Amino acid sequence: MAWTYLFIAGLLEIGWAIALKYTVGFSKPIPSIFTVLCMIFSFAFLAIALRSLPVGTAYTVWTGIGAVGTVILGIILFGEPVEMRRLFCIGLIIAGVLGLRLVSPH
Repeated sequence: MAWTYLFIAGLLEIGWAIALKYTVGFSKPIPSIFTVLCMIFSFAFLAIALRSLPVGTAYTVWTGIGAVGTVILGIILFGEPVEMRRLFCIGLIIAGVLGLRLVSPH
C-alpha cells in the first residue's frame, strides 16, 4: 500500500508543478489554491508512504515521478521542446525509479 501512496504523492507533485505555472506568481486565486492543496496532499501522501519505505528510495521515486510527469506535461501543454537528448534523460529517470522499486524491500 505504501507504493500506492507514493504514486499518488508523485501525481500530486505533477499537479502542483503544472498548476504553479498557471498561478502567474500566485496572482490568480483558483490556480494558487489548487497548487497549495496539491502540495499539502502530496506531502501528506509522501509522509504516509515513509512509514514503511526507506526515505532515500521514497523521496527519489517521488521526485522522479514528479519530474518525468512535469516534463511530459510541459511538452504537451506548453509546447516545450521535444529532443532526443531530453527524452533519453527522461528515460534514465524512469529506469532509476523502476530500479529502485525493484530492489526495494517492500
